[in-house]
Amino acid sequence: MFPLRPDQPQAVASFPLHSSLSIEEFNNVKWEDINDCNNNCIREEPILRPKTNRHILRRTRSLNAPSPVQQFGPCGRIMKNSAMVMQIQDPASQRLTWYKPPLTVLVIKKVSDASVLAPFVYLVDWLLQEKNMVVWVESAVLEDVQLNENVRFKAIRDKLVTFKDGRDDLTDRIDFIVCLGGDGTLLYASLLFQQSVPPVMAFHLGSLGFLTPFRFDNFEEQLTSVLEGHAALTLRSRLRCVMHRRSDRKHEAKTLEADLDGEARPAANSILVLNEVVIDRGPSPYLSNIDLFLDGKYITSVQGDGLIVSTPTGSTAYAAAAGASMIHPSVPAIMVTPICPHSLSFRPIVVPAGVELKISVSPESRNTSWVSFDGRNRQELFHGDSLRVTTSIYPVPCICAQDQISDWFASLADGLHWNVRKRQKCLDELSDLTASGSEDTLDEIENMKLYDV
Repeated sequence: MFPLRPDQPQAVASFPLHSSLSIEEFNNVKWEDINDCNNNCIREEPILRPKTNRHILRRTRSLNAPSPVQQFGPCGRIMKNSAMVMQIQDPASQRLTWYKPPLTVLVIKKVSDASVLAPFVYLVDWLLQEKNMVVWVESAVLEDVQLNENVRFKAIRDKLVTFKDGRDDLTDRIDFIVCLGGDGTLLYASLLFQQSVPPVMAFHLGSLGFLTPFRFDNFEEQLTSVLEGHAALTLRSRLRCVMHRRSDRKHEAKTLEADLDGEARPAANSILVLNEVVIDRGPSPYLSNIDLFLDGKYITSVQGDGLIVSTPTGSTAYAAAAGASMIHPSVPAIMVTPICPHSLSFRPIVVPAGVELKISVSPESRNTSWVSFDGRNRQELFHGDSLRVTTSIYPVPCICAQDQISDWFASLADGLHWNVRKRQKCLDELSDLTASGSEDTLDEIENMKLYDV
């Protein structure tokens, strides 16, 4: 340690100089005194603490990088930037609150699944009768033959408000969303709202259920808790994708329009995706040859079956199958993953969330490419066309069953069986010959055989 000046008060160290914490001392640590290491450890003045026998352990209050601290060492500072659009905060502080009681709920159910019909009727009836809420459903739901045969549904059918996808605008009409089904229902809810998205509560009634943490057994209790504002949130970032056609150059110079208050709104041809945007070679037998630019700078050419640009939420989908790492949804990042690249050294990369990716077909490419957005809106990318991808300012607020960390690792274990394998046997369960070790000589083993005879 550096010596202190005589006039400088001595500060009590937050950590012991040696690893001398006993089990009893570790269990007696008061974790509620843990403070923000980033905010408290980097200061101009030393931190003064009263001398005590209690050890204070610190942890960072931020899951994301970079650190929210604006000071680095005695002289380093972060330059103030008015263009900064993202604020890093502790994910545990992301809690749902209502500034007025929610009155309108959109219920989205899995299509073509008879097992979801009964839970759907029970939920809608409960929301109408017990909570006196206005329930919205898609107009195609009322055309379900099996659902119309349900006696309970016939009594509430006329009380539902319907909308049609692609025709009706739901902006500022829905207070929160309830999904019944698998991950596809959450992706569909994201597609319906191309700007601000209401809080989404997803019940697991599908096959995989990676994004649906709630169980339907006690939905009344869980929904009541959410309506009272007792819930954590996971803000799942989305990608804003804008297609620029060679035949339409008027959108090339300016992709964002500005409102009078200075806030940017998406261009008319933009698409927001929750999982990933995929560029592939389509039906062509030739390799894809795609040029990749980062903030206007040429990075590389992708030669292979294609390219995946995904959010952290999509890192556990197509990107994971292509060999990418799995990233927690609260990490602000964009993943770039090649699909079967022709170069063995072309590994997946992670770039900051604030950058803009430009993807175009190389001029010397033998074929065009095809683009799909969350598995939808598949369209061809011709020579001279380009696709711009960046992080949207409109995330999807997903309600947690427990918290961000518990829900994510539970989904890894349940949905992907992450790190599931047979346990290694302990030494007691091994055979006597294996447990004897290498110290037994060959003569001793021969003598044992003679005595056995």
